[in-house]
Amino acid sequence: MIGDLAMSSSDTSFTEIPADGRHHVKSMLMRESLLDKKVMSSTETPVVRMLPFAHVIKVGGRSIIDNGRKATYPLVDALAAALDKFKLVIGLGGGIRSRHVTSIGMDLGLPTGVLAQLRIIDALGNAHLLGTLLAPYGVVAIPPEILGHMLPFFIKSAPGVICNGDPPFSIWEHPPRLGRIPPHRTDAGTFLLAECYGCATHTLIKDVDGLYDADPNANPNANFIKEITVSELKERNISTLPFDRVLIDLLACARQVKCFQIINGLKPHLLEPALRGEHVGTIVRQDAS
Repeated sequence: MIGDLAMSSSDTSFTEIPADGRHHVKSMLMRESLLDKKVMSSTETPVVRMLPFAHVIKVGGRSIIDNGRKATYPLVDALAAALDKFKLVIGLGGGIRSRHVTSIGMDLGLPTGVLAQLRIIDALGNAHLLGTLLAPYGVVAIPPEILGHMLPFFIKSAPGVICNGDPPFSIWEHPPRLGRIPPHRTDAGTFLLAECYGCATHTLIKDVDGLYDADPNANPNANFIKEITVSELKERNISTLPFDRVLIDLLACARQVKCFQIINGLKPHLLEPALRGEHVGTIVRQDAS
């Protein structure tokens, strides 16, 4: 009887039962250290693009919303027109109120993670403001708590959705190398959203034409930069940027979003060309592989 039940080690149908009697899930990573460089490189595999038809837009709080009706209403009209042709995910920045609360928080000695949580509230307020103006066109405001889970449903059901642009790091925000200002703000948050869902484009709507080698508001002789790569941007080490500086490193590591474009929201007619992929501002590209 025992001889009949015995199986040779060459029988591939035989599954060894561990000494502890428990069943283990087979996995390529089950016996590996996730800190090993070879293991990390083995995970470089294709990624599913969940929303390749959607376009992510970041609307600046300070550059657009804080300027009131004169800046916001023309952009609302441009967004409404674009909704007839494009599925839009619109993220908002917190603007001057975020700067104010950050200043108070730093004066009180609050850590970076708490500052990040406070900033989310202001960006959410601006999302409600712009969301109200876009509500007649079918745009839906999604609460942060369900955005990650419900975005595919809402973007298939409505022409566009709107949300605060901050990533949900909150108290888990990365501490910056210099100072205490949260490095992952609304530019970075909307980029991470576009990267995760594999969206078609990522567009930053500011109050300047794009990237300059100096602040154009302070230096009228600043030179406009039409296009630049991540490595070139790092090499030039421009002192001030119209977007979150951490976005440079995020773009360098991105798998699905290979570039983003900065356009002037005070020229709302540029929105649709940007969504079509036309070069109407500054394009920052990932280095060619």
